[in-house]
Amino acid sequence: MREILPALERWYSDRTPFGLATVVAVSRSAPRGPGAAMAVGPDDEVVGSVSGGCVEGAVFELAQEVVASGEARLESFGYSDEDAFAVGLTCGGEITLLVRPVTPGTDPVFGSVAASVGAGEPVTVATVVDGPAPRGAARAVWADTASGTLGTSGLDAAVTADARGELALGATVLRHYGPRGERREDDVTVFLQSFAPPPRMLVFGAIDYAASVARIGDFLGYRVTVCDARPVFATPKRFPTGVEVVVEWPHRYLHSTGTDERTVICVLTHDPKFDVPLLEEALRRPAAYIGAMGSRRTHDERRERLAEAGLTEAELSRLRSPLGLDLGARTPEEVAVSVAAEIVALRWGGTGRPLTATTGAIHPPAAV
Repeated sequence: MREILPALERWYSDRTPFGLATVVAVSRSAPRGPGAAMAVGPDDEVVGSVSGGCVEGAVFELAQEVVASGEARLESFGYSDEDAFAVGLTCGGEITLLVRPVTPGTDPVFGSVAASVGAGEPVTVATVVDGPAPRGAARAVWADTASGTLGTSGLDAAVTADARGELALGATVLRHYGPRGERREDDVTVFLQSFAPPPRMLVFGAIDYAASVARIGDFLGYRVTVCDARPVFATPKRFPTGVEVVVEWPHRYLHSTGTDERTVICVLTHDPKFDVPLLEEALRRPAAYIGAMGSRRTHDERRERLAEAGLTEAELSRLRSPLGLDLGARTPEEVAVSVAAEIVALRWGGTGRPLTATTGAIHPPAAV
């Protein structure tokens, strides 16, 4: 929803009904995951996508129907359906969509959710998908407050507790409850969709490769910071708009900066006085990816220095060095693609091999 938020906010503030389709479940090689969204607004304006083009035509009609009826619908598309080819889902897999009408009357918490998502404030939205509860009813849950109801106080309480747990993880899942929130029952299906702030990419070393890595990091949705101790190199004009540029010794900056399990750290300094103390700090804190640029000889020497500094074998094993996949990259832009490819492969458990050399599902279930 983050991608289509401007249009949704405009329609909502104008009190114009729109149909919102959200992927709530997938199987096999579905092209987009849970949380992908598409909306149909006034004058048949369409924003977003739920399948990369496979079923958008059918979803367009569904969205129009739910706006006209005022009632949410749950629909699945895939090879298991008799009309799979009719709606165009010829790429394999199955997706289940919740399609619901959205207005200030049908969804009074949408405005607050949109404001939080736009501001980067963490929030989880719980929506009834199926069962003996109002389908499409939504409850927004923040760290210290909640708004909206799913039909009963018991269900609200149980879902709120679970939503806060998912919010801490930034996770999006389906949960099952009884009509009054009973945890050992599965009559009511609720979709918990978490909106966490964008993950961070920390790029150390304002060399010529850094601008390309920062640009592709921004493209992938990271909040990018470039840090270098040399003010002559660490200047905003050398980097894409929106990239934060910090003049500071890398290890000092990292020591004062929070990271989490989604943070990406790219060390491009390949200078021992910068990268050894920096990696000593990085390898002892949470991060999804820690990569360092340099030749294999540089890597061996760097690893020896880090071991001498007291890092354990387990800590050293987290280092991706030389960083990137073997694409034969030469230019800064090509190297940035190589680095991004390794980050994506590590995130989703990809092999980095050509798809022609692999078998099975193209989009396997996420490893995390």
